[in-house]
Amino acid sequence: MELRHLRYFVAVAENKGFGVAARLLSVSQSAISEQVRDLEDEVGTALFDRSNRRIGLTAEGEQFLEDARGILRLADQAVENIQRSLRGEVGTLTIGFFTGGTGSFFPQLIKEFRRRFKGVRVQLMEMPPGLQHRALQNGALDIGFTRAVQSVDARVLSSEHFQTEAIYAVLPIDHPLAKRRSILLRDLAQEQFVLNDRKYSPAVADKIFALCAQAGFSPQLGASATNAPGAIALVQAGEGIAILPGGSRLLNNKDVVFVPLADKGATVELVIAWSSQHETPVIRSFLELARKKSRKTDRTG
Repeated sequence: MELRHLRYFVAVAENKGFGVAARLLSVSQSAISEQVRDLEDEVGTALFDRSNRRIGLTAEGEQFLEDARGILRLADQAVENIQRSLRGEVGTLTIGFFTGGTGSFFPQLIKEFRRRFKGVRVQLMEMPPGLQHRALQNGALDIGFTRAVQSVDARVLSSEHFQTEAIYAVLPIDHPLAKRRSILLRDLAQEQFVLNDRKYSPAVADKIFALCAQAGFSPQLGASATNAPGAIALVQAGEGIAILPGGSRLLNNKDVVFVPLADKGATVELVIAWSSQHETPVIRSFLELARKKSRKTDRTG
């Protein structure tokens, strides 16, 4: 039994005749009659009462019609599901992000994607950039909002610039330089620095060391943190000053101030990354929307 048999049978049953069904399906009446006969032979009973001029269903035919319609609906739904999957409209998507690095655009982007792609189950995972890169490679994440991908990972990960963030000095509110509108890194050469562990954010750590070298000094390192909230907490505790990207300003409180660095090149990238090996239509749908969002939100502050 094939779907063709069921479609012919349903067309004849719903249109009360072989001729009308043949015209609707653009096939010959003899072809439909032959296929329906084959179907009746297979199920072992007559499905149509042919004793009258007007074709009608037998009792068995009435029962079979219900089941045939259900099978055809499922078949059509299966095809539609495949088409939706190919268009990236159904499936699952696991997105990595890190605290202090997503700004206000991130929740807006997620909400818009969920609204447009209701058939996609979105899961969000908070994860430092360094760990995101590993998770993208092993398939634990599909998309990562992260920092620039290191060269060792760039062989297997694709990434695109999403946003440019200015870098800020995070100072205690009573620090002598706290009221400056901007600050040069060389003015902080004698300070003790609180930095994020390079293991968790290598791109930012490398950029800070490069800026310090450009300013002519090596930073005095104090306590380290695994993320921006931890670094801010250490500044509050008097452990030193921190250097953080602008997205961390969303975590600001009354005990610290963010002063932009005036040094040339004091910016860092936020990128969107994914594994080409694990790329799916759902990932491509998200990337397309994210790219549109990126063109509207790229900033240097």
